Amino acid sequence: MAILSVDNLKKNYGKIAALKGVSFKVPNSCVYGILGPNGSGKTTLLGIIMNVLKASSGSYQLFGEPATDAHRKKIGTLLETPNFYHYLSAVQNLKITAAIKGLGTDDIEHVLATVDLLKRKDSPFSSYSLGMKQRLAIGAALLGNPDVLVFDEPTNGLDPVGIAEIRTLIKNLSAQGKTIIMASHLLDEVEKVCTHVAILKQGTLLTSGPVKEVFAGNDIVQLASSSIDALLNIVSQYPTAQQATILNGMVEVAFTAGTVDLAAINQYCFEKGIVLSHLQLKKSNFESKFLQLTNN
Repeated sequence: MAILSVDNLKKNYGKIAALKGVSFKVPNSCVYGILGPNGSGKTTLLGIIMNVLKASSGSYQLFGEPATDAHRKKIGTLLETPNFYHYLSAVQNLKITAAIKGLGTDDIEHVLATVDLLKRKDSPFSSYSLGMKQRLAIGAALLGNPDVLVFDEPTNGLDPVGIAEIRTLIKNLSAQGKTIIMASHLLDEVEKVCTHVAILKQGTLLTSGPVKEVFAGNDIVQLASSSIDALLNIVSQYPTAQQATILNGMVEVAFTAGTVDLAAINQYCFEKGIVLSHLQLKKSNFESKFLQLTNN
């Protein structure tokens, strides 16, 4: 059973289409990354799923059924900047959050242990680092022990230490069997913690599926010459080239794995009047594949 099924979901703000017929499924017990640059529709999508926003058309299901508030109560969410009382402790803030959610307070100590804040449970929120504040927000989402968690940009604004802490926490929660759906504009974040991904660009779903499949496969050839634009135009027409982009002052060309012939590429460019100053085969990586998908 899919935890979340999205079917042709659309959202319009006047003439602006924030979501353009998005469809995908989130399997149970995965870390599902919704990846895309700012403005791609990630937050809008999560807002619709959690009933903060209304879709213009399309549908979605939670736990294999049409979504209801009862279903959403089974989901722990972190969609906005944490909103805690600065002068209260972690325990006091979580007691207030539990009361708002209609939950008991028996699991507060366990939640604080899970997010590694038990030793600072009586410290005022104002004394916390940004990473600790974000961990407490995740702790609030964990109240009631939900099996599904939804996070919008969980590492946004954090320093490298805070980012590493949140990534470790997400991995630990996943190891406990929880399904995590998280929006991110950071490719590195998805690569390191997600098992599945949906890539959005300007409201359009480019691709979705297991991370290893979405980012698998191609070999990348790096080329350079005195005229990068002319080189890009020439190699884009190479018979077996799948995609050509400019990255860090070089042209990167994607080929089906195992089909690259560097000598033939060099000869092709020379015959087209382009003398190469750099020609190198490198295996595809997440960044190159992501740019191939999003630069079309």
